[in-house]
Amino acid sequence: MAIFVVMDRQSLELNNDIKEFLTSRREQITPDKMGLPIYGERRLVKGLRREEVAMLAGVSVDYYTRLERDHIKGASHEVLQSVAKALQLNEAETAYFFDLAHASAATPVNRRRAARAGMKDPVVREELRRIIDAMGDIPAFIRTDRRDLLYANQMGRAIFSPLYESRVSPGLSGQANTVNVARFMFLDPAAHEFFPHWDDSAADLVASLRGVAGKNPFDTVFSNLLGELLARSEDFAQLWAAHDVRLHRAGHKVIVHPVVGELSLDFETLELPADEGLAMITYSAAPNTPTYERLSMLASWMADPHTDETQAELPNSSDISA
Repeated sequence: MAIFVVMDRQSLELNNDIKEFLTSRREQITPDKMGLPIYGERRLVKGLRREEVAMLAGVSVDYYTRLERDHIKGASHEVLQSVAKALQLNEAETAYFFDLAHASAATPVNRRRAARAGMKDPVVREELRRIIDAMGDIPAFIRTDRRDLLYANQMGRAIFSPLYESRVSPGLSGQANTVNVARFMFLDPAAHEFFPHWDDSAADLVASLRGVAGKNPFDTVFSNLLGELLARSEDFAQLWAAHDVRLHRAGHKVIVHPVVGELSLDFETLELPADEGLAMITYSAAPNTPTYERLSMLASWMADPHTDETQAELPNSSDISA
């Protein structure tokens, strides 16, 4: 009985996500941006009206209205693509829109199968562990879609030490030595110090989690994480309500390490096709930069065979050039 109750709740949430996502995207586009006449009339809605989106998408007003009101099941690929184009959805938003449409058409059997699959603990293969460890001075992690850091090499654990020391960011699987980035970001005050551009980092994280929610709408473990964050973090709730969706595969991140100070890092996300839901994340710095020197100092300390990783102190930041 419980599994059916969960499925019904998830179906309602899925329908609500479709409605709110389409409405939020429609509200962000003005008629003049799409080259539509306004004729000076007073508009009572933000952004485009439903009839304007329908005209741009080449569908009837009634059809688009029903689509926005959760009747997306059975919509053709061509119709979905036309609506995405009319709403000027970006790559991540388009993928999210299609994922919601596909999920709405899933049978109860497929939904239950997906829910059970999501309850299995992810496993990092030994081959991946060897690759991560062999990267040496390059901080690297194996991360899940749910933003658990399942495995990290020595440098990875060193630069993200505040996450591993946090009492509120354990990994969702409960496996030892795993942490959850989303829990740390929104539930630990130390995140505001560790991520100096916290507002941008938090917004990017939530926008990427929105994409995961579309891809895995029947993952009850992930849904429970979202529920936890919505209940415990007003910041998360506000960002989640915006329905923004973005990919975050590569970029630049600034963190403030508690000992070596500010690190300005480039990151790359490498999806692992043989390990669904897992990705390899690497961080690096350009040579001859302050961050490169600080990482080198940290790596030297970590490589010292006389260093006890659990007890020894890191090098003092005053010993590292600014």
